[in-house]
Amino acid sequence: MNITTIILAAGKGTRMRSQLPKILHKIANKTLLQHVYDMSSTLENNNIAIVYGHGADQVRETLKHLDASWIEQKQQLGTGHAVQQVREQFADNDKVLILYGDVPLLKISSINKLLANVDQQTLALLTVKLDNPSGYGRIVRDAGKVKKIVEEKDASADEKLITEVNTGILAVFGGQLKKWLGQLTNNNAQGEFYLTDIIEMAVADGVDVVTSQPETTDEVLGVNNRLQLSHLERVYQLEQANLLMEQGVTLIDPSRFDLRGTIENLGQDIVCDVNVIFEGNNSIGNNVRIGPNTLIINSAIGDNVEIFANCVIENAEIGEGSRIGPYARLRPETVLADHVHIGNFVEIKKSSVAQGSKINHLSYIGDTTVGSKVNIGAGTITCNYDGVNKFRTVIGDGAFIGSDSQLVAPVTIGKNATIGAGSTITKDSPENQLTLSRVKQISIEGWQRPVKQDK
Repeated sequence: MNITTIILAAGKGTRMRSQLPKILHKIANKTLLQHVYDMSSTLENNNIAIVYGHGADQVRETLKHLDASWIEQKQQLGTGHAVQQVREQFADNDKVLILYGDVPLLKISSINKLLANVDQQTLALLTVKLDNPSGYGRIVRDAGKVKKIVEEKDASADEKLITEVNTGILAVFGGQLKKWLGQLTNNNAQGEFYLTDIIEMAVADGVDVVTSQPETTDEVLGVNNRLQLSHLERVYQLEQANLLMEQGVTLIDPSRFDLRGTIENLGQDIVCDVNVIFEGNNSIGNNVRIGPNTLIINSAIGDNVEIFANCVIENAEIGEGSRIGPYARLRPETVLADHVHIGNFVEIKKSSVAQGSKINHLSYIGDTTVGSKVNIGAGTITCNYDGVNKFRTVIGDGAFIGSDSQLVAPVTIGKNATIGAGSTITKDSPENQLTLSRVKQISIEGWQRPVKQDK
């Protein structure tokens, strides 16, 4: 049986106080709507339709990669009106699932439970009990059976005491939904077409409303302001932290850890100190230690690697047994072989460093091929850019680069060559030789240091 999922995502989100459409705000660096789409896309035989409105051009441009039908709701006249825009997208025999683009943490287990309750004689509704139900539509029952949903602004004093509320998430057969959509009116305090009115219509037609509940309230919470966005961010991150700890990762403080992507390959005995952030797709080997305040993006980390505090690693590969930092930056296309040492305040960009080499202090290595067992001294710079073009530096195996040297690309440093400290190298350096370039040192006898003049 086919499923049509309708994601309602047309709202402005006034309380966000933002020029960005609400559904484009992010949790774990992924838009709210993308979270909902990703969850629903795991359903089989599922066609997804997205109803969008506010910020239409920006929404479509940002999320144009989504495989969905896009239907614009040019006038925001309520949830019922939004679903009416999609009537041509589903068949009478489809199970139609209604979701919301600002409810990002809903789990597929809750959806599967909901869909299992749908047949030709039932409408499935997701409800939740809240200690403070203010603002939500109340589930009105008679002898245990759902009779209707009353919105907050239309509820009587007694109805406002009801703690079971509507999440808005429901599933029903397409033919029934089409019929009830045609009967909606906007005779209510808001002057809108409420999708919730179909509950009373279903009851009138002898269709049972079967309710189910999510595992946690947070699953069905929407985002209407920055406080709610922040709350759900921490809920999501704690879920990710718990999953990693269940797989054997040690997180020194799970409340100060962020996973804004995935870790596809996860080794054993990994330790992450506080404020470690992973973004994109990463892999981590065995016995890896990651120091505090470290950001790792789309990178592969080998076994027995230690990353010290305050490092930024992006689109890089780190070989087994390497040591990085503290305060190191590995930029995109950095490839480190096994047992490489990258020390404090070292930046590497678009370079490969072979096994056993060391760049321990205050250096910039860009567009460079570094051989094995090379030692690069403090303050070394590869001058790879002439203002227009980039050029490559090649440093042979076993070379020693003295401190405060500048290697002006394109240039090759030969195998086992030594570059004297303080040199500016503009020509290729031969193998097994010392190369240096220095201004002659002089001392001036009788020189007087300037003194400040009295005013």
